[in-house]
Amino acid sequence: MAVREDRTFEKVIAAAIILVLGLLTIGFMTRKGPEERPAIGIAGGGFIFNYRESDVFYGFTAQVLKPLPAGSVLVSAFEDPGGGPPLVVETRLHARSTRYKVRSPSVRGVKAGSPYRVAIRLCDRTRSRLLWSEERIFSSQIDDTIVPDRPLTIGPGYSPNPDLSRAGDRL
Repeated sequence: MAVREDRTFEKVIAAAIILVLGLLTIGFMTRKGPEERPAIGIAGGGFIFNYRESDVFYGFTAQVLKPLPAGSVLVSAFEDPGGGPPLVVETRLHARSTRYKVRSPSVRGVKAGSPYRVAIRLCDRTRSRLLWSEERIFSSQIDDTIVPDRPLTIGPGYSPNPDLSRAGDRL
C-alpha cells in the first residue's frame, strides 16, 4: 500500500511540473518585449470647464511605459477651438516621474460634439529624432457658452470678484 501512495504522489508532482512548464512556455511565447511596447500610453483626457475662474482647457494624462533617453520632450499640438494655429505645449520628461498631466492653454470657441485633435510626439532632447507619435481626438458634451466672460471668484479662497456688477455681466 505504501508503494502505491508513493507512486501517486510522484505522478501528482510530475503533472504539476509539466503544467507549470507549459504555462511558463505559453507566457513566454505571448509576452511583449520592451521594444514592442509603446513608449507612452495615454491614460485619459478631455475638456475642463471651470466656471468660477472663467477658464476652459483640455488635456490628457501620459504614462511612461518604458525607459526613455534622458531629457526626452513630449510635444503636444492642441487644435484651437477658436481657430488659428495649433496650441503647442512642450513637457520635458525626467527620471523622477512616470505620469504627466498635459493641458492646453485656455481656449474659447468649444462646441458640443465637435472633434478637436491633439497631435502628440515624443522627441529626443534635441528634438531632432522622433521616438513615438500618436494623434487623439477629444470632444466636449457641452459648449463653452456656459462659462462666464469674467471670473466669478478671485484668489485662493474663491472670494467674489468685486469687478462684477450684478446687472451688466453675463453669468
